[in-house]
Amino acid sequence: MMKNNRRNFLKTIGLGSGTLLMNPLDGFGAIDLQNEIKPGKNDENVYAHRNITTDFLVAGGGMAGLCAALAAARNGSKVVLIQNRSRLGGNASSEIRMHISGASQLKQVWRETGILEELMLTEAVINQQKSYEMLDYVFYDKVVSNPNITLLFDTMLYEVHTNGRQVTTIKAYCSQTEEIYDISAKYFADCTGDGTLAALAGAEFMRGRESKKAFGETLGLDKPDDITMGNSLLFMAEEHDKPMPFEAPSWARKYTFKDFQYRKIHSFEYGYWWIELGGLEDIVHDGQKIRHDLMAVIFGIWDYIKNSGNHPKSANWALSWFGAIPGKRESRRLTGDYIMTQRDIQAPKMLEDRVAYGGWPLDDHLPAGMDDTSLDPFRSIPLKGPYSIPLRSLYSKSFDNLVMAGRNISTTHVALSSTRVMATCATMGQAIGTAVAFCLQHALHPAALVKDKAKLQAYQQLLLRQDQAMLGMKNTDPLDLALKAAVKASSETVDGKAAQVIDGINRDIQDGSTHQWRAEMGADGVWIELNWKAPQSISTIELTFDTGLHRFLRISGQKSVLKNQIRGPQTETVSDYLLEGFAGNNQVFEQKTENNYQRKVVHTVDPFKADRLRITVLKTHGDPLAKIFEIRCYQ
Repeated sequence: MMKNNRRNFLKTIGLGSGTLLMNPLDGFGAIDLQNEIKPGKNDENVYAHRNITTDFLVAGGGMAGLCAALAAARNGSKVVLIQNRSRLGGNASSEIRMHISGASQLKQVWRETGILEELMLTEAVINQQKSYEMLDYVFYDKVVSNPNITLLFDTMLYEVHTNGRQVTTIKAYCSQTEEIYDISAKYFADCTGDGTLAALAGAEFMRGRESKKAFGETLGLDKPDDITMGNSLLFMAEEHDKPMPFEAPSWARKYTFKDFQYRKIHSFEYGYWWIELGGLEDIVHDGQKIRHDLMAVIFGIWDYIKNSGNHPKSANWALSWFGAIPGKRESRRLTGDYIMTQRDIQAPKMLEDRVAYGGWPLDDHLPAGMDDTSLDPFRSIPLKGPYSIPLRSLYSKSFDNLVMAGRNISTTHVALSSTRVMATCATMGQAIGTAVAFCLQHALHPAALVKDKAKLQAYQQLLLRQDQAMLGMKNTDPLDLALKAAVKASSETVDGKAAQVIDGINRDIQDGSTHQWRAEMGADGVWIELNWKAPQSISTIELTFDTGLHRFLRISGQKSVLKNQIRGPQTETVSDYLLEGFAGNNQVFEQKTENNYQRKVVHTVDPFKADRLRITVLKTHGDPLAKIFEIRCYQ
């Protein structure tokens, strides 16, 4: 275990003084501005200062922070999301371009749902051209379209203030606009990946690789060390209709055939995860050197591909992009009330406070990376199935109002080798964002939430209602009117009985049941109906459709990853449908939806009273069967 309390480091370059306040931007959010002070011609206080108050400060705009901000905002909290670059998505963004991986690697049915599924379904439809910049756009649009979120790009935190077990304020600054922010919040999320906020606050954290004895891990070391997995830079290339020469810079590394005995050059368009360095250095503070060294590796590898004579098919290929921001795998890991270990990944239990799941292999990388090409660059141990992630691993044991999601959660190094991937991190983000909103509404903090069994179950039911990826959770929401209804349909298949839309399970879980209503499509559509003995007051109707969770769904520059994906609406999904409410024989409500491509659809309508609710499926995106996993209704 290590502790750190680094503060005020930017004061050494003059960012700690001055009281200049600027006018807010339109839609800037909950900002407390005082009197504006205009600088004189030679005023040394060139930085504008803004005081911001909010419910929830999220540091880091990768997949974890993005989903945390969206989840909290959608559940009613005011959120400030700071990102130290001008793109959201972290390693998935156009800056780094790693495809979003997770439990789909099991090649079963465990693609993550919730906010991540919504984002990926949106991206697949509007970005059929497979542009990474359009993935950035999807993330940006989701955030700025939410009135509860204030997004601060190019903003880096550099100071954290605490009071006892409370984080109270952070200081951050934007180099692009010469602004300094003092942001006060009720809750803080460290989604920086590096654990920067928590380290500045003085929270307990871990770093490096543990011994076998420390946590009883067979994959641990005989002796612990401070070594981590390294960083990677990717590149992309395109094929042209003529030879495309390449001359390497003088600082590029030189490679020969033997350097690639464990590193296969299988294609030219996108390469390669094993371009990795930095595990033997300080992965954060040596970052400038590591980046340059990785660039030297990229151009050295491309020089080998183009000019060694061993890859003649590369003649017409040319680089079209290369990364300049390394993708990180490991840094600090913050200590929570529960530290996930190898056992939690390989022999998982249904932890009572489970709020997300993972399924990526135990995938540990050689720290030396490209500095030692004589060794296999990784050790990957596949899993048999998914495992649960507990809420106790997603909040700091040092502070009552500090949560975390991403690669910096409470795990050992061995467990991190699985939990670190972005789809898993995204579900953690949704879990903590929802937890913070829930805690604010119920005057709890996360540790108290875990101990209050009734509140914990209510929180988990809220996650499930919002399509969060969890294991072994069944809808028992007492407010769901659909659970009190009788179900009938115009038709159904043998394995798709109508009653399964209220069986409490909203996806295939490999238990022998489809957990969905299925009916063969007809010319006039097919319908399913909820019937109550007495009229119900309904203002919200929630539907969960089939989006082919057995498939990969993620943008990538690698053709093999895109294979078998559907870039557009998923075939199984219901496209057009009609909602109707009836009181006796009288229609009291009607709403038609066309061109749906989402899995979870929520209809918030003017309240009506009905003893029957009918959903008529008019069209799918190509599947011959109408398929609905779940119908929920709320007053």
